[in-house]
Amino acid sequence: MAYDVAKLLSMTQQELDDLFKSKPAGDIPNGEAKGTAIIAPGTKYSETIASFINHFGWQGKVFNAEKGLLKNRISAFGIEAIVARVYKGSSWLDGNECIVLDYSDTSLLAHWIRDEIRQIEPGFYLGKVYWAKDRLIDFSLQFNP
Repeated sequence: MAYDVAKLLSMTQQELDDLFKSKPAGDIPNGEAKGTAIIAPGTKYSETIASFINHFGWQGKVFNAEKGLLKNRISAFGIEAIVARVYKGSSWLDGNECIVLDYSDTSLLAHWIRDEIRQIEPGFYLGKVYWAKDRLIDFSLQFNP
């Protein structure tokens, strides 16, 4: 099955979790990715919320695989800020390997945030966001070929 942002936004939380669990970590990505927040998955509100966040809050991430770091693209201006360390580790969702985006040592603002991503299609990743150990939302990252 081919996945895209629209498909992910239409899926339920259980479907997103099952998809994440079914995929291997994939390679640590490199370069700029367009991000989409997945909030209230599978509801009529999911696409509207995602669009609002993309325009005014979070637009995506820029990875430097060689350095094991990333910066988030935030605000309407796409400012690169909020750094995270990037490495492979065990997922808090299922214990299997994932790519961890760890803010604990790199950001005063987001030090309690941990993201996990897995590649679901070439250049396309599904992510989970945790606040401490509590799950918050899902997101996707789409890299241009």
